[in-house]
Amino acid sequence: MIKTIGHSNHPIGRFVDLLKSAGVEAVVDVRSIPYSRRFPQFGRERLAQALSAAGILYRYEGAALGGKPKDGAGYDALAGRPEFQAALDRLIAGAADATLCLMCAEKEPLDCHRTVLVSRRLAERGVEIEHLLADGNRKPHAVLEVELLEASDKGVPDLFTTAEDRSQRLASAYQKRERAMKRG
Repeated sequence: MIKTIGHSNHPIGRFVDLLKSAGVEAVVDVRSIPYSRRFPQFGRERLAQALSAAGILYRYEGAALGGKPKDGAGYDALAGRPEFQAALDRLIAGAADATLCLMCAEKEPLDCHRTVLVSRRLAERGVEIEHLLADGNRKPHAVLEVELLEASDKGVPDLFTTAEDRSQRLASAYQKRERAMKRG
């Protein structure tokens, strides 16, 4: 299993507590730019130091897994790049030895590329994903996908919907979410 979290506006102590309560052993930073002017405690170096003091490893993977590429490519194009696929391979291999948590800035999982880009592709590879929420609760990725479909479809499919139909509907829902994120 791989977990995800958004640092949001948490004080560093609260953020570390959320990680520790979920059994996180390593944070994988997937921000394209690993700094925050508004929340300097989440700058790459300060964050790595705070996590290290708490016994949590820090790794930066934003170059391969970040959601804001310099060339402006969309998420489907990013997901097809060899460096993205290699980074997913590293995550899967690392998750066999430690409890990993993908970290970005956005509080809500569906407002962030860590879900719409990265977690989606990990789930497609059969990886179980759990999103750590700001209030301390957790949400399985499969539940998030149901919510995404329901919001996108404005209704539930009938009994005759096939797995292929669901896959196509889900891909369309993810594309809509990506467009909404880029506008917002």
